[in-house]
Amino acid sequence: MNEELLKKLEQRVNRRSFLKGSALAAAAIVGASATRIAYAQEPQNETKPKDDKSPDAKENDKDKGKDKDQAANASDDPTKQTKLDANGREFRECPQCGFNMYRQDRTWTCENCGYSYVE
Repeated sequence: MNEELLKKLEQRVNRRSFLKGSALAAAAIVGASATRIAYAQEPQNETKPKDDKSPDAKENDKDKGKDKDQAANASDDPTKQTKLDANGREFRECPQCGFNMYRQDRTWTCENCGYSYVE
């Protein structure tokens, strides 16, 4: 009886079929994760309501809003105040260690402790 079972198992699972099956399983897993990543990177389609204002009026409103936001942020938190160093570069005070933070694109990074945040 044991010999019969061993023969059947040998017929079903040999080295070649095992490797072929595991390769197909690995390809399925990689394909599924790649598809998930591709869908996560697609931009979302958002419909914005139409404004009746002219483009110039919109720009003025945006500028006013930015000024108000910057003034509110600067007065609320001293670490959000942008200052100039001796070289003319903008810097802020790090909330973690108090050292200087410099901006690269939209990210402020502390040169001492590495603390960073996106503006």
